[in-house]
Amino acid sequence: MSGELKKIWIKRMKRGPMDNVNEAVLIEGKGIETNANQGGKRQVTILEQEVWDELMEDLGTSLDPSLRRANLLVSGVQLENSRNKILQIGTCTIQIYGETKPCERMDEVFPGLKNEMYPKWRGGAYGKIIKGGTIQVGDTVELIETKNKII
Repeated sequence: MSGELKKIWIKRMKRGPMDNVNEAVLIEGKGIETNANQGGKRQVTILEQEVWDELMEDLGTSLDPSLRRANLLVSGVQLENSRNKILQIGTCTIQIYGETKPCERMDEVFPGLKNEMYPKWRGGAYGKIIKGGTIQVGDTVELIETKNKII
């Protein structure tokens, strides 16, 4: 199943604003160039457009998905239970390490959002860049099964 990269956001600093950009450079083993989070297993965070739309319907509101504070918004791929899979965006690849659990900041955005995001990976996923390069809004996105378990 393939989808599309809908949005890219770069966080200038921890707890800082999310800048909407049309393209970004992914650096292998490090993260998104100029993004506040670098290194570790949580180099990039990903949110599904369809899940965000469902959350907004469930809560009876309409909020910009940038308020989730994820780096990438994708459509057409399902992130639920994607641990150990590879997310390919254009020629770049991201190893999915796990579910991005919502924090108290989500209730600062909208009361009840944190609890609504908890089930079924609705908070998105996070991962590590294993093949870098430039990504652009509109790139094809594909979730690929892997034979190897991650450490």
